[in-house]
Amino acid sequence: MFRKNDDHFQMQLFTHYETMKPGITKLLEKTWAPVFYEQVFCKIREDLFAPLYSIDNGRPNFPVNIMASLEIIKHIFNYTDKELLEQFYFNYQVLFALGIRNLGEVYFAERTMYEFRERIVNYLKEHPGEDGLLFDQFEILTRHFIEVAGIRTEEQRTDSTLVSSYIKKAGRLSLAFDVLTQAIRALPPEILSENLKEALKSSFRTDLLYNTRNQALDGRLSQVIALMGEVVDLTEKHPDLLSLEAIKLLRRFLSEQTRRDESGYVLKDKKEIGSGSLQSAFDPDATFRDKAGKKHSGYVLNLVETCALSTPFEF
Repeated sequence: MFRKNDDHFQMQLFTHYETMKPGITKLLEKTWAPVFYEQVFCKIREDLFAPLYSIDNGRPNFPVNIMASLEIIKHIFNYTDKELLEQFYFNYQVLFALGIRNLGEVYFAERTMYEFRERIVNYLKEHPGEDGLLFDQFEILTRHFIEVAGIRTEEQRTDSTLVSSYIKKAGRLSLAFDVLTQAIRALPPEILSENLKEALKSSFRTDLLYNTRNQALDGRLSQVIALMGEVVDLTEKHPDLLSLEAIKLLRRFLSEQTRRDESGYVLKDKKEIGSGSLQSAFDPDATFRDKAGKKHSGYVLNLVETCALSTPFEF
């Protein structure tokens, strides 16, 4: 059941903060924690996340403003989930930033964090296009920061950087194998040919990826492409399967990596493959870029920076 967390607006009379020596409280007030509490934590719109929970059934949710703020803190300081949990329990600055004034006052389990993330992902899957619970919150914070900082956004300059995808670097053969097996597993077992069933065996993977000499790579790759062709033919006989994401991915791979002639699918030369081609069967949005002489598989991030001379941050 959804419930807003307003407890931090009514502080207790006796807290660890109140019992600190004045010199220590002054030091704390000069850190990032009070700024985060006022400018981020208090600006979290918990009601945006209400659709993730039941309106009138079940036990109350763990405070959304704490969960959302912890995700921001995790990325600011590059904490792992385990480190984030430790910081929550033993770092008073983190607690202060979250409106908590007593160590050990709020219990927070690692599983709670994972369930919160899972709720968001499931909601976005079930409601495609309704990304307000994340985007609107980002917009609210961004507009607030612009107002507080006195930034003028009339003049802006742009740049781009490359963000690496957390994917295993795979060769062309390994990528083809991953795409193929993912597609085969998505199909009903009863319609699979013996060749396709064979491709799912561990011995096939071992022979294909570990027992292939360099001079035999093209032949092995052609073998996998032929199996992909079988999958395409099979799905065309069962149109209801064409909407499966794994099948769409396989067809995308074939369109990017091969051309079709009278003999079937023919491999393209690597130079013919575009930078936006598939880099991983498990991260289809990642692309390939060569920037400043360095090769990247991941994403392009476009940055926009204000450059009005009247902005106090300009110099």
